[in-house]
Formats: sequence, C-alpha cells, structure tokens
Amino acid sequence: MSTRAYRVRVAEDPADLEACRVVRKQVFVVEQGVPEDLEYDEYDAVAVHVLAVREDGVPLGTGRLLYGEPAAAKTGGDLSLGSLGRLAVAAEARGLRIGVALVRAIEEAARARGLTAVDLHAQTHALGFYERLGYEPYGPEYEKAGIAHRGMRRAL
Repeated sequence: MSTRAYRVRVAEDPADLEACRVVRKQVFVVEQGVPEDLEYDEYDAVAVHVLAVREDGVPLGTGRLLYGEPAAAKTGGDLSLGSLGRLAVAAEARGLRIGVALVRAIEEAARARGLTAVDLHAQTHALGFYERLGYEPYGPEYEKAGIAHRGMRRAL
C-alpha cells in the first residue's frame, strides 16, 4: 500500500459506520476468526466510532469509545472512565501509525466528554503497542472469543 495521506474522523453518517463495520469484519471475523455474532453488539448503536480513511476514501481502520452507562459494565462501574474497543487496522495499512492516530482520536473524544481515563481490553499480542501509548496493564490475563486479553488503562 502506498503511504498516501489519510485522516481520522468521527464516523457519523451511515456510510462511515458501514466502513467501520467492513474493517472490523475483515480484521476480527475473517483474519482472527471471531464469530460475527460476538463482533457486533448492542454497544455499536451508542458508541462513538472513529474511522481512518485514505485520501481516496478507502477505509483503513476504526475503533470505538463507550462512555457513561454502556462503558460501566466494562470499566467496573466507574462512570468517569471510557472504554476503548474494536480497534482494527486493515492488513494493508499496518505500519503506517494509523492505530496510534485512532487511539489518540478516541482519547480526544473521551476528554471532550469529561472522562478522566480510558480503559481497554487488549489482545495480549498488542500489549506493547498500548504500553508505548501510555497504557498500563492490570489484572490477570483472560480469554475472550478464544483470544488471550488483558485489561489496560491510561489516565487522560
């Protein structure tokens, strides 16, 4: 893939949300074998979704932020925490720092909503990526959708 310019934006219209869905399906369902009924959930309707798109409109990555009551179940009930999830970058776009841009956009959305920290449940192979962005692991490793995960958090 060329290193053409890309931008990250909040996904607001149906076409953007569908682009997020397409990237997630390719990464989680096709590549990682996550069952489709586990990948898409009731939180998709209330989350803030971010989308990275190449200058020609090709979707490159996505992620989502849960906050308020939807996040409480994932953050131990603390309403001041946001929950970052479903971070996915298309295979052909990896290595272009799109994941970093998506995480920072989610953090900005969390700050705009008055949250004090962002919590996430990282696949263990991605721990180093999140640690480089300031996230600290906590708690034991656990399995979700057949993939090892660990909780992580970063104060904003």
